[in-house]
Amino acid sequence: MTDPSDPGDPGLRPFPMATPNSPFPPLGQGMSLAGHVETPTDWNPQADAHDPGIREHALVTLGRFAFPPAPAPDDEGMAARDRRWTTRAIVFATVLMLVFNAVSIQNWSRQQPPGWVTSTVQQLGDVWAAQVMQLGADRPRQAFRDVWSSFQHTDFQGRDQPGRRLAEPYR
Repeated sequence: MTDPSDPGDPGLRPFPMATPNSPFPPLGQGMSLAGHVETPTDWNPQADAHDPGIREHALVTLGRFAFPPAPAPDDEGMAARDRRWTTRAIVFATVLMLVFNAVSIQNWSRQQPPGWVTSTVQQLGDVWAAQVMQLGADRPRQAFRDVWSSFQHTDFQGRDQPGRRLAEPYR
């Protein structure tokens, strides 16, 4: 039997295991392959030499060959893409203005010379503004107008001057 007090003897282990030698060098040391010695600076600093290699899934590889990436668009394709983007941006801005600034349609139609087109636009604008008001979409615009009016009636010292009018209110 072995003496447990012997410092060179690790003692009995309940499950002895063989530890195979790792093909990777210990961290912080170089690795020699066919006479080439790599220094730790050759490694990716975020990579760990003891991590197993990441293997790509077979379906990803098959997908790359079955569905190759499309070729880069030419100048005409880029111009068409830019036109589509611009059209979408203009339509989106127009819808936002129609919903949140419906009063501007009424104001514009009142400033035009009288005629069949302007009276029709004015009537449609009145109906549209009434519908938007029922939805409550005019509240942000009205809140902004109230803040702007209070800002116009204050002087540089922050005092309120209720009798002061800088311009005719735009409604």
